[in-house]
Amino acid sequence: MDTAVTDNRSASRFELVVEGKMSILDYERKAGAMVFLHTEVPPPIRRRGIGEALVKAGLDAARGEGRRIVAVCPFVAAFLRKHPDYAA
Repeated sequence: MDTAVTDNRSASRFELVVEGKMSILDYERKAGAMVFLHTEVPPPIRRRGIGEALVKAGLDAARGEGRRIVAVCPFVAAFLRKHPDYAA
């Protein structure tokens, strides 16, 4: 991947740019929780682990801040089912 995942707090999303294309994981920080709303990876760069990189960064941030995880986004929910260690 071209760059690392960044937390754009002003836009409430994690971002990753690959080949000039922006992928995002939208979230809301609420009292004691981080709500993951939507993950989007442009079609030309899908299937490279970009969505998973965004989700891992988001979950690590929530864990680091001591926040509960709320997975509204189906992609995040599926990731948590596949990786129960993150759900703990």
